[in-house]
Amino acid sequence: MLSMARSCAVVGLEGALIEVEVDLATGMSAFTIVGLPDAAVNEAKDRVRAAIKNSNCSFPFKRITVNLAPADLRKEGPVYDLPIAIGILIASEQIADSELIHNALFLGELSLDGSVRHTNGVLPMVALARERHVKTVFVPAVDALEATLVEGIDVYPVETLYQLIEHLNGATMIQQYTRDMTLLDHDSELHIGQEMSAIRGQEHVKRALEVAASGGHNLLMSGPPGSGKTLLARAVPSILPRMLIEEALEVTKIYSVSGMLSSDVPLIRQRSFRAPHHTISHAGLVGGGRIPRPGEISLAHRGVLFLDELPEFGQNVLEVLRQPLEDKVVTISRAQGSITYPANFMLVAAMNPCPCGFYGDPVRECTCSATSIARYQKRISGPLLDRIDIHIEVPRVDYEKLADKRNAESSATIQARVQQARERQLQRLKGTNLTCNAEMGPAEVRNFCDVDNGGEKLLKAAMQQLHLSARAFHRVLKLARTIADLAGCDIIAANHVAEAIQYRPKIRI
Repeated sequence: MLSMARSCAVVGLEGALIEVEVDLATGMSAFTIVGLPDAAVNEAKDRVRAAIKNSNCSFPFKRITVNLAPADLRKEGPVYDLPIAIGILIASEQIADSELIHNALFLGELSLDGSVRHTNGVLPMVALARERHVKTVFVPAVDALEATLVEGIDVYPVETLYQLIEHLNGATMIQQYTRDMTLLDHDSELHIGQEMSAIRGQEHVKRALEVAASGGHNLLMSGPPGSGKTLLARAVPSILPRMLIEEALEVTKIYSVSGMLSSDVPLIRQRSFRAPHHTISHAGLVGGGRIPRPGEISLAHRGVLFLDELPEFGQNVLEVLRQPLEDKVVTISRAQGSITYPANFMLVAAMNPCPCGFYGDPVRECTCSATSIARYQKRISGPLLDRIDIHIEVPRVDYEKLADKRNAESSATIQARVQQARERQLQRLKGTNLTCNAEMGPAEVRNFCDVDNGGEKLLKAAMQQLHLSARAFHRVLKLARTIADLAGCDIIAANHVAEAIQYRPKIRI
């Protein structure tokens, strides 16, 4: 007898509908799975057999053939355990075939005792169900909260295979999972990262961080050891604007596919802060592997990627950042095909000015030769530096500032200004897919970056004296637009342009 149940695969961040066909034939007892299964799918044979037996059902001793269609798509992971078990039970007439089964999606890994375990990628799978007009999904009970993030879908939480069998046979019905209506609400009290008020001194760096957070601009801090670069970088998440619902769903999808989503926090509302070590590999940073998985730049999507000791990273590793910094996506190509992951992150980097760290320091003398300083700074290529909007010097902090008892400005106060500036940008960019000034292209720069006469003269002089590239020119304009937004101005004035220009790199040995 032939039966069919539907499931789903994840390709990149998108779902793909899978039809699980089960055929029971007379002959020598055998269990075969076809349709490009990987090792985890092949091992489903033993899990399904034990789960069916331990759910008060009989496993048919026949020739069982399971086909996962389409046959040319690679099937990975244990998500097909539940639909395979349902297909076998329908084919062996232990579950009544019905219209409900044909119009439902079954997702879940089976334990040997028949309980249904967590599955990665539930959010993109349920999103696909809505696109394909599938109204009902059966998911592991621990993933039901995540599944309800997609509106218009009837979600049924399944704890055991026996419970699902009883439901499909009409004996004991599973209660439909009710969506938590407060799940998508803003949590205005939520802050992560270091508190800005705890950092003494470095007011000009705090201003640069505020500008960077307001417009999503990339930033590079340079200074001697102990000047507070890492501490300042870790304070950035506390001043970033709140995530939009669309942004939160994008990030949650990435973490769901990566298996990093907590069952008790199904929707990520905090902007991520990723700080990989400088020994990270190429694949670890941008993604990859035999089965491509998201890398650190995708995990930092809509958040912050912090690269401490920037020159210590491998040159090849740094150079692959150039394309994602421009396109906001990363494409991983393999023989089987290409997968594109989003990578719209804010780069915050920190470095010492020389190998010993004290070049230009007024207190400690630098012991490096001019050649070693030049070699150290040239580890970061010009094209990569050109993609960084804000270059800021972080000098050592003197005693008076460290011992100052006055209260510094809190993260909440700075974040309120950043939020207002970001809302101005969202209003201006309404009707586009853009969310902040840093994402603007040449067309948007031409339309939205109106400069007064004084600013035009200053820009012309800067182009001639600093030899700015076309990319640098547009980045100065976008940065000036953000500074004007922080000041609540519709037109970019000369003082906004001047501040944007002073964030360009000043010295190249």
